[in-house]
Amino acid sequence: MILTHVVAAAANNAIGKDNQLLWHLPNDLKFFKNITWAMPVAMGRKSFESLGNKPLNGRFNIIITRNKAFTAKDSVVVHNFDDAIFIAQQNDYKELMILGGGEIYKQSINIVDKIYITRVHATFEDADAFYPVIDESKFRLVSNQDFFADEKHAYDYSFQLWEKQ
Repeated sequence: MILTHVVAAAANNAIGKDNQLLWHLPNDLKFFKNITWAMPVAMGRKSFESLGNKPLNGRFNIIITRNKAFTAKDSVVVHNFDDAIFIAQQNDYKELMILGGGEIYKQSINIVDKIYITRVHATFEDADAFYPVIDESKFRLVSNQDFFADEKHAYDYSFQLWEKQ
């Protein structure tokens, strides 16, 4: 099973505040949709709630929570990360896309094989959720596409792919 993080993070690794993204980048949303479409996606309960308690269309949604009473329509609920991997494998998937949030990323950073990161070239000091620092002795940058701010994108950003060495 290939484990892949999909994340958008600022220069200071900020990923959110009050369970919401800190920016709106339409091209990042398209990129996210393209790489996660028809894939199993695992996310924490808070990330799921930030989506309005609705699963992502066109994807096999797995919600990770410690809350044994939690249920989610049209999604599989598990209570630990290993169970999320098991469920994806049982459904014949070869790759699991991990969508966060901060705690889920932190728990899985040492076991992922790939990281798709939209690096937002700005710093957000008031963030309350962060992506772990990518250890460049364990991962190598294999792809980087730079984009500049424009009328639809308030910040410069890059699409990056990191792979475990």
